[in-house]
Amino acid sequence: MTTPFAPVEVAFGLLREGRIGDAEDLMTRELQAATDVYGPGSPEWASAQCDLGSVLLNADQLDRAIECFRRAASAPPRDHESRKDQLTYRLNLGLALRMAGRLDEAEAELRHGVQERLAFYGREHAGYAFGLEPLADLLRQRGDVAGARQVVEEAVANLWRNGHERVASALALRAAIVHAGGTREPLFVGLHQLPDEVVEQVGQAVVRMLDHDDPASKSLLTALVAALEERLGVDHQATLNALSVLANLGRDLGDQAGRVDAIERVLASYDRQGRQDEALMAALGLAMAQDEAGDTEAALRTYASAHARAARIGRPELLSQVLRNWGLALKEAGQVGPAEQRLSEAVTQARRGSDPDTVGRACIALGLFLQHEARLSEARTVLEEGLAVIDPVHRDAVIGRSHLGAVLDGRTCGCGDMAGTIADAFREFVITRIPTDLLERLDVAIVDGELKIGVGLRREPAESELERLNDVLQTAHAEFRRRLSEPRYAG
Repeated sequence: MTTPFAPVEVAFGLLREGRIGDAEDLMTRELQAATDVYGPGSPEWASAQCDLGSVLLNADQLDRAIECFRRAASAPPRDHESRKDQLTYRLNLGLALRMAGRLDEAEAELRHGVQERLAFYGREHAGYAFGLEPLADLLRQRGDVAGARQVVEEAVANLWRNGHERVASALALRAAIVHAGGTREPLFVGLHQLPDEVVEQVGQAVVRMLDHDDPASKSLLTALVAALEERLGVDHQATLNALSVLANLGRDLGDQAGRVDAIERVLASYDRQGRQDEALMAALGLAMAQDEAGDTEAALRTYASAHARAARIGRPELLSQVLRNWGLALKEAGQVGPAEQRLSEAVTQARRGSDPDTVGRACIALGLFLQHEARLSEARTVLEEGLAVIDPVHRDAVIGRSHLGAVLDGRTCGCGDMAGTIADAFREFVITRIPTDLLERLDVAIVDGELKIGVGLRREPAESELERLNDVLQTAHAEFRRRLSEPRYAG
């Protein structure tokens, strides 16, 4: 018998699909149901507040998440289990405050939580260490390396004695703190005594805590790669995953040579293992890295090699993806004829496959090319074909709609009104989620990359309606701010 998913699991599934408003609506209904049945302040109410807070936290609505966690932590416990839950709520509150940059409040809550855990669990229990770890991480963030080191060593010792797998994240944090201290001590200790799966978790934990704007992250990650190579091997997936992150870090830090080197190591490993699909994706990443490093000739050679790889695999969706990327690179290199050939072939291959988004992306890429070549009638045909099949919230769909608008206006450049396209989608998002007679106007503008909202009401709203409107506007703002930050095609 299939076990139904809990509402919060469904909500997180909606978040992964980009349906932020639907996820929030679901958890808001669950909170109201818990309030109606069990009453405010009940353990069930507190649990629902925490679930809503978790969804809001993952939707980048930190202030609202903080208030949910604060309300959950304020509910008086009624028994052993609800007391334990309250410790979790307080920990979540501290973490959310830290994410919001409210570090004084975060430290106060985390220290309070550590003392409560000590009283509840005792010093030797792993539950006590669960509170130490985030406190140590906060102290690291605040530059108190000595204080962080003291706290994290206690957490590591506790979790190691208990044989708890969470020692992995504590060891990763210890490595980051030692690294921040600038000593010559080994960063990763005791890995040879741990099972492979726990070593993999150490790597994952290091990756999660990296600051991609901090050049110091490179040396920490490089040390991790070396430790994983020694402990697990150069072809282990954990090692390859860390190398892939090192490549992404190189891109973010402007270290294009380091990025190319990391991808080449990943590609060589996949080739050694005969993993054709993964090798193809690595080759595409390598071509992009070479292009962004200014080595256009190497990038085009790598795209040609990737095309041969895709042909051997034989799946039309993969061939279309390679041809589309290759065509775009050729266009940027000024090779207009070969670019059109590859982009047209990408559409042909996509149509042979079964994925509508692949068809849509290939058509939109070709449509943009044709628009910039002043072949507006052809561009319109292929853009309309792509937009008819692609997921309407896909990034390329937003780009395609904007370019189609320019084509319909008879323009070959300017690429349409991207800001207007997103603003229209913002209005639709809000209007479909509030009472139809409430809004008289909803002005949406994008100024310097930021959404500016103006609201006019038809009537005096009830308090619940005003709260709903504010919540929907915050949700829409979070969702569309992410769309504004996504990369675009050059226009």
